[in-house]
Amino acid sequence: MTGPSVAAAPAVAPPRPAVVLRLLAGRGAFRLSVQLMGLVLITAWGAGDYGRFATALGLVTWLNFIPGAAEKSALKALPRLRLTRDAVAALAVRLAAVPVLVVLAAMAVALVVAPRSDAALYLTAAAWSISGGLLMTVSGLHRLRGKSTLDAAAFTAGSAVVAAVTCVTWAVRWPPGAHLAMLLGGLLVILGVSVALLPRPWLRGGGLPGHRLLPAFGRSTVLLGLTEVLDVLATSVVFGVFALSGRTTESGPFYLALLVSSAFCSLLFYQLRVHQPTASWRMRGTGAAAGRARAAELLKLVERGGIAFAVLLAAGLAVPSTRAVLTADSYVVLGVLVLVETALYATGIYASFLVENTNSKVLTLTSGAAVVSLAATAVAAALLVPPLGPVGGFAALVLALTVKAAVLRRLVRRH
Repeated sequence: MTGPSVAAAPAVAPPRPAVVLRLLAGRGAFRLSVQLMGLVLITAWGAGDYGRFATALGLVTWLNFIPGAAEKSALKALPRLRLTRDAVAALAVRLAAVPVLVVLAAMAVALVVAPRSDAALYLTAAAWSISGGLLMTVSGLHRLRGKSTLDAAAFTAGSAVVAAVTCVTWAVRWPPGAHLAMLLGGLLVILGVSVALLPRPWLRGGGLPGHRLLPAFGRSTVLLGLTEVLDVLATSVVFGVFALSGRTTESGPFYLALLVSSAFCSLLFYQLRVHQPTASWRMRGTGAAAGRARAAELLKLVERGGIAFAVLLAAGLAVPSTRAVLTADSYVVLGVLVLVETALYATGIYASFLVENTNSKVLTLTSGAAVVSLAATAVAAALLVPPLGPVGGFAALVLALTVKAAVLRRLVRRH
């Protein structure tokens, strides 16, 4: 090594409480602004346009996690590296940026060719989602080099953009496509500033070390990111079933209820990312066995909770009076289902986090279980959404979580 790395070795100690609070304040403000945006827009547009907006966002939410795969891989690898740290960080930036540029190019073509089409609406929603994922990745790299203030500032600015654009949309009644385009424009400005503040070696890259490291780091990025992408894609599948079954209007209540779950789980995801360097360092070598054992215990809880839910759901549907309540689109019923789905999903997230941060050999286990879960979601949604609407959507998600926990627990035990 001819000179010091641009970033010192990442600290493996947990972040200080004051730092965590500052980070949560920034991300929390952003999530709250998105939550309030949904409530404001449904009053501005009505069920029809809001249903199109919710369906568009619901179908592309999984894109938010594609750039995040590079962040997840970097946060796991960089605390264990010294000589190749800059090269790996540069790889992470490039792997995260390429899919964003592709989606932005596709959106630009759609806006030129058919600006008022559904394709333009969906691609603009896709650009907003995937650009947000890139901002998360860049912010994660800033945190890793001790610049947590930049993370908090970026998402505080993002919340201001969401609030301002939402207020204008409510006042002048911008259509969904224009609203998303304005959101995207503000986000891209914040993203450009965040990228420009990264260390120069992390932006230049391109050297021989990065070329040699690409196969190993690329494999880790794909497998680490695949789990989250498939989990969120499963939710997008449910929105797809709403659209295909002609119940697009009912995707609005499902989207609003899902916002509560996604807000909590997003903060949990973020907490795990903040502590990932420490966890990666702790679960090296002999610490891996303890991490996998704890994960197996948590997965058993998810599996048993999901089985209990399935039994209660079947019993409720068998009784006519209870079935009428379940099919009435009651927000009380949706609230109960949100609590159940959130508890099981959060427990499963932490279990997968423990497994993934042990070693690279187990990454195929979590990604394989996510593939099974996606298939289970598609089948359950096709069976439950047409007759039950939003209740069926949440029931499909819970049943898929049960299947995923059962499969992953057995794979971990066999490993």
